[in-house]
Amino acid sequence: MTDVQPIVPVPDELTAFFWEGARQHKLLIQRCDVCGYYLHWPRPCCKRCNSFELTPVEVSGRGTLYSYTVAVHPFHPWLASRLPYVLAVVELEEQHNLKLVTNIVDCAEEDLRCGLAVEVTYETIAEGSVLPMFRPRAADGPVPGGVADERAEEVR
Repeated sequence: MTDVQPIVPVPDELTAFFWEGARQHKLLIQRCDVCGYYLHWPRPCCKRCNSFELTPVEVSGRGTLYSYTVAVHPFHPWLASRLPYVLAVVELEEQHNLKLVTNIVDCAEEDLRCGLAVEVTYETIAEGSVLPMFRPRAADGPVPGGVADERAEEVR
């Protein structure tokens, strides 16, 4: 029996910076050089001022849980061993309505709530493929170790 491989991101001209940043454990988000507006998902021009002058910038990786659902059915065979998992929308602190779709890790289901303070962590799902995920933010700093780190060790 062959190992089931995960679905991995396929970077393109607009998203390559995001995935390269994730491989380096940096959360990079496009920002307009003219008006300062952050854009996610990446696009060719600013949706606020229509400028084409956009630059990827590293953001804090802190935010709040905006919305979530707990998946109990594997939508791909690779996900079967990860059930249940939390599919979430996180609003980053850099700008109102700057949201990203992700997973929440290192958090018991009963502790999930909209407004939960979260921070980015990274999980290597396949060689060269790293996903930014989020975990509850400790009051006095990052949460050491955790599920994402353990899963990264499994891939290595």
